[in-house]
Amino acid sequence: MTRQLSVAERLASTEKDALLADIAKHSEWDRFLVEQAVLHFGENLDEFSCNDLRDALPDLGPGYLGAAINSLRQGGIIAHTGRTVFSTQERTRGHRIALWKLTADGRRIAAQRREARTAQQRRAA
Repeated sequence: MTRQLSVAERLASTEKDALLADIAKHSEWDRFLVEQAVLHFGENLDEFSCNDLRDALPDLGPGYLGAAINSLRQGGIIAHTGRTVFSTQERTRGHRIALWKLTADGRRIAAQRREARTAQQRRAA
């Protein structure tokens, strides 16, 4: 027999669906910005957190940065270091967030993008 959801469970599910729909509406540009920031911080720091990224990115709306980070993790671009720091975002009340690092694939992609950018700048000069 299937269990009936409580009112609170139904409302939470509806709220989650609305948040996921809002995240899916983001443009390719938003995704590109997050990817570029991750590759930049990953190349220049041993480890980084969403605190670092939020300071460098425009407001992307609730949940988008976390969803983008999860996508990069699932794609093998970044990996969790096993360490955490406190969030600096006021609405999170300082809960712990993951520290990330680029994987070997992430470093390869970052190097390829950097080299392509350098070559383009040379051609433009």
